[in-house]
Amino acid sequence: MAKARAKIAFVTPGTYVLPSQSSSSVERVVEKLVPLLVPRVEACIYGRSSRTLENRTMLGGASVVRYPAHNKRLYLKRVGKSILTQQPDLLQIENRPHYALKLRRLRPHSKIWLNLHSSTFIRKQAISSVLLTRSFRAADRIIVNSEYLKEDVAARVPECADKLHVVYPGVDTERFPSQYSVIGASRRAQLRNERGWSGRSVIVFMGRLLAIKGVHHLLKLMPKLVQEHPSALLVIVGGAFYGSKRTTAYVKQLRQLGRRLKGHVKFVPYVPYSEVPSWFLAADVAVVPSGKREAFGLVNVEAMSCGLPVVATRAGGMKEIIEDGVTGYLVNPDDVVDEMRERLLELLRDDQLRIRMGRKSRERVEQHFTWQHSAERWLELFRDSQMESDAEGRSE
Repeated sequence: MAKARAKIAFVTPGTYVLPSQSSSSVERVVEKLVPLLVPRVEACIYGRSSRTLENRTMLGGASVVRYPAHNKRLYLKRVGKSILTQQPDLLQIENRPHYALKLRRLRPHSKIWLNLHSSTFIRKQAISSVLLTRSFRAADRIIVNSEYLKEDVAARVPECADKLHVVYPGVDTERFPSQYSVIGASRRAQLRNERGWSGRSVIVFMGRLLAIKGVHHLLKLMPKLVQEHPSALLVIVGGAFYGSKRTTAYVKQLRQLGRRLKGHVKFVPYVPYSEVPSWFLAADVAVVPSGKREAFGLVNVEAMSCGLPVVATRAGGMKEIIEDGVTGYLVNPDDVVDEMRERLLELLRDDQLRIRMGRKSRERVEQHFTWQHSAERWLELFRDSQMESDAEGRSE
């Protein structure tokens, strides 16, 4: 008789609907990764309810159970009640450390994994050091999305360092085609013609318009860059909030800076995820001027999948994605304006360099950063966990 598949429950924060064109990267990772695990495990995803989706549906073979989440305590209570009924072999909590502590009380003998997507919810502003330590103790394993985040977590709670394991996020290489493929080249030519970008050197930023993302650095470097390379066009795609065109004082400041460079800066409000590939595919170079807390940055691998060299800050997990001088450039976070401008000029002036780096970017993604790679790594950790449990069982 075939061995029954292990039952795994994935508990999302309940902040955004899944699947959705306007969710955060946390839900995006769950949406892309979990269906690839289904052939090996029986998966159930818990998330926020929506007016447009039924409370119970399927996603690539995984079941999705949705509850109202305007009150997070009630949301977690409903999730916990369902878990008591379903009795999964493993609970994986996504990016909310304190959920691990609460669900541990309900399922004291279940395996609980915590998957951290960023440092946002482990900082002192979000959780006390005492509660963070207790939450980490409640987890059997802690998955992080980069070596950078692994070091950060270990420094905060050293006693739990041996629980930490890296699983890199990935990219769907079919949805993000290379501009050097037949399909990608055709689509790129069409997009550039439609947008009036013929003869322009297009630099694209994709992401939320927050100070930590460093967009202001780009607007400061553009005047001198335009003087030296008049065909340059900076396209800033995104808004301050996921799935919303609401503005902030920071966004207004950016737009004011952009008005001084008419014809060389274009703001594109938040776009649904289905449209993201088109902006990378039509560009020449991608920029990621984020601050030091960028744990990974899915935009890096998405741009690279489309055959773009990426110029980013030498910060956070980006050092693990971008090969400096091979798939793009890494610049000093303390000298972003001057260094990034010089690197961009190199790439915009030298077509062969840009093409060579763009092709290498796509190769690197195919070799290390697909969702299939992510799934294989997760399953490897799960197999190791099962073997450890079996060994413990035999020793008792």
